[in-house]
Amino acid sequence: MNKFSTRMSNIFHLGIKEFHSLLHDMAMLVMIVFMFTASIYLDARAKPDSLNHAAIAVVDEDQSQLSLRLIDAMQDPYFRKPILLSPGEVDQGMDSGRDTFVLNIPPNFQRDVVAGRIPVLQLNVDATRQSQALIGSAYIQKILNDEVLNFARHDQPGAPALPAELTIRVLSNPNLHSSWFGSITAIINNVTLLSIILSGAALIREREHGTIEHLLVMPVTPLEIMLSKVWSMATVVLIASIFALQIMVKGVLDVTVNGSGLLFAMGTLVYLFATTSIGIFMGTLARTMPQFGLMAILVLLPLQMLSGAVTPRESMPQMVQWIMSLTPTVHFVALAQAILFRAANLSVIWPQLLAIIAIGLCFFLLAHYRLRKTLGSM
Repeated sequence: MNKFSTRMSNIFHLGIKEFHSLLHDMAMLVMIVFMFTASIYLDARAKPDSLNHAAIAVVDEDQSQLSLRLIDAMQDPYFRKPILLSPGEVDQGMDSGRDTFVLNIPPNFQRDVVAGRIPVLQLNVDATRQSQALIGSAYIQKILNDEVLNFARHDQPGAPALPAELTIRVLSNPNLHSSWFGSITAIINNVTLLSIILSGAALIREREHGTIEHLLVMPVTPLEIMLSKVWSMATVVLIASIFALQIMVKGVLDVTVNGSGLLFAMGTLVYLFATTSIGIFMGTLARTMPQFGLMAILVLLPLQMLSGAVTPRESMPQMVQWIMSLTPTVHFVALAQAILFRAANLSVIWPQLLAIIAIGLCFFLLAHYRLRKTLGSM
């Protein structure tokens, strides 16, 4: 057997050893299963950005056709059936938490609209219900504006027509379902988190269990040890991410994925080469799992929060954008969103692929240098 075949055999069998070690680490197995099943579902459904059955009450002091029209516009599934209150019952409903929104329609509201005046509607909001208060206020404002405008334009003769009309077309997510964006973002973030943690923990596990000394007396090189951990841990995360995309996202959550799953898998595999290298590099710096855990917090939070998956990079300071462009996460987020949301092909994402490969090689060489230095000092 030639030298190349011997090295490939060592890398393969050392990788198989990593699978056996992982199978005996129940905490890691539970975390992998949770992150690519329940975590995906919770991120998609637990933080809705649309209103659902919000409690609303109305004080109708106008009792006109327009006021009834405004009340009827508050419909399911966004709002419950509006409750009619008297002015004296407003504070009681808000203080008890029964009503999230209370709309007050003043007297002579329709008459003022017809006369061309600008009457004022009052909306009381319970801000302790943060997400509903923010989203619901915008919903109510748009509904009221549309109803009053339609009443003035179509129901009243001689009302001037608008000089222009805005037509909104929503691409990639026509119905603005939060689960579409939340589930895909969860997969992207979990790929980053798991690949770094698994590869770094695999190296520290060798040191804590004493098996690193066994490897040192075997005819294997630090490069072979590192490559075995890269391919084995990358395989685990790749299989988990494909399962999450096909079963959890497409199946359970019924999300329409426009792009190629095969191209996404290819991009993920390239990205895993970079993140597993980062994990091994961190594993050479940390001496114990608690140290590695603290280091992972300092690394993973910026990688995920500043990657563009949560907040657009254009909203960040220029210095932050430049620094984060040196990390593979930014390019993977752009690549994954382009493929899964906009059905991009290889001709569109090749700059991100090249950037991930270049950054991954830098971290791989740095991790290899640190690993050789660490093993040489033992």
